Amino acid sequence: MLFRPQKAPIDRLVDGYRKFRRTTFPSLQRDFRRLAKEGQSPKILLIGCADSRVSPNLIFATPPGTMFVARNVGNIVPPHDPNTQARSIGAAIEYAVKVLAVTDIVIKGHARCGGVAAMLNRGVNLPETDYLKPWVEIAEPARMLLPADYESLSEEKKRLASELAVIQNSIMNLSGFPWVRERLEAGMLKIHGLHFDMHDGSLMRLDHESGEWAQVR
Repeated sequence: MLFRPQKAPIDRLVDGYRKFRRTTFPSLQRDFRRLAKEGQSPKILLIGCADSRVSPNLIFATPPGTMFVARNVGNIVPPHDPNTQARSIGAAIEYAVKVLAVTDIVIKGHARCGGVAAMLNRGVNLPETDYLKPWVEIAEPARMLLPADYESLSEEKKRLASELAVIQNSIMNLSGFPWVRERLEAGMLKIHGLHFDMHDGSLMRLDHESGEWAQVR
């Protein structure tokens, strides 16, 4: 058997582009040209985790121009504070709301999230970090949203409960942005919470009226 050296990651990425250019782009070329000419006008802002396993466009099968996507470790939305150092996610929200005039904002968390685990463990087992530990600490208030029987739950149920709590904490912080709140109260904007499990492909959705999570069928 001939030995074939493994391709470097960047070479595999370029190979993926070549496949896209050959097979996918021709069918979407008209859409891309329209978007290039007219600009984007997505109706959805999706705030998700940067985890490589949970690509929003793949999970929701969305064509180009459908979603304005902002991703970070742990799908965390900090409280509104223009003077803070954490401005990136605020800038994405502001652009989506004020410039693009999106009608829906989705906070999408996922199963087995390392960012949520790092927050719960307060950075234990992490290497020395400059940015990561302070970032996940922003989600500390999510602990207040854990169920009363949290300590008696199985490890799997604790994991899920913490991931759902971080999503809900991000929703609460998002609702505190004044120009988000104005549009919510005017009925011009809706916020949604979703949780995706890559193990079985299931999706859960938060019912804001009941506060309960239900499987999407």
